[in-house]
Amino acid sequence: MSTAAANSAGGSINFTLARERTIMAYKNGEATRSEVCDAQTELMRNARECGKRVDARCPICHEEELVEVLYVFGPRLPAAGRCIVTEGDLERIRRRKGEFTAYDVEVCTRCKWNHLLRTNPVV
Repeated sequence: MSTAAANSAGGSINFTLARERTIMAYKNGEATRSEVCDAQTELMRNARECGKRVDARCPICHEEELVEVLYVFGPRLPAAGRCIVTEGDLERIRRRKGEFTAYDVEVCTRCKWNHLLRTNPVV
């Protein structure tokens, strides 16, 4: 089932196995650092300004604590999604009509590691 199909059915998707596979590919030399540390400028800005620190070090550089950035996608939102900064931001989206999906991304603001952790319907 595709991500879109799973979310439109109201399900959550966890990307932990894909994350671990990416980390192992890097450690085994099957992927380069530039391939796994490729966060775009906007994601890096949102990570620095809006990200929430988590109690975990970057799996690639091991030098920086990771941050999580939450984006919501859905009707009448920007094509690149809306970065959620506060619980109030999320609450305003919950009150809107339509189906919305939250994407939780972990980011290292030092080496640009980033990986989608999970998607959830906004309810």
